[in-house]
Amino acid sequence: MKAFFTLIATLIGSAAMASDVEIVNVEASQSGGAWRFDVTLRHADTGWDHYADGWEILTPAGASLGLRVLVHPHVNEQPFTRSLGGVVIPEGIAEVVIRARDNVDGWTPETFGYKLP
Repeated sequence: MKAFFTLIATLIGSAAMASDVEIVNVEASQSGGAWRFDVTLRHADTGWDHYADGWEILTPAGASLGLRVLVHPHVNEQPFTRSLGGVVIPEGIAEVVIRARDNVDGWTPETFGYKLP
C-alpha cells in the first residue's frame, strides 16, 4: 500500500512539473533605442484548455519592460519561438529577466536571466 501512495505522489508531482513553461533560448538585438527579443519556449500544450500564453521581460528589480501575449496553443510546434520588438531598456541595465506563463497555472516559478549583448 505504501508503494501505491508513493507512486501516486510521484505522478502528481510529475504532472505539476509538466505544466511549467520552459524558456529554452533567448536572443536579443538592438536597433536605434529599442530592443527586439526572440524567446523560445517549450510547454506541454494540450490545446485551448492548457497552453503557454505569454512571456514577459523584466528588469532585475522586477519592473515590466514588455509582455508578449500568445493567443493560441502550439500543440504541434514545440519548442516554438516568438518575438517582441520595441522594448526600451533603461540606461544602466545590462541584464534582464524573462518569465513565462500558461493559461492554467500562471507564471512559471523559474525565470531566465539574460545578459544584453
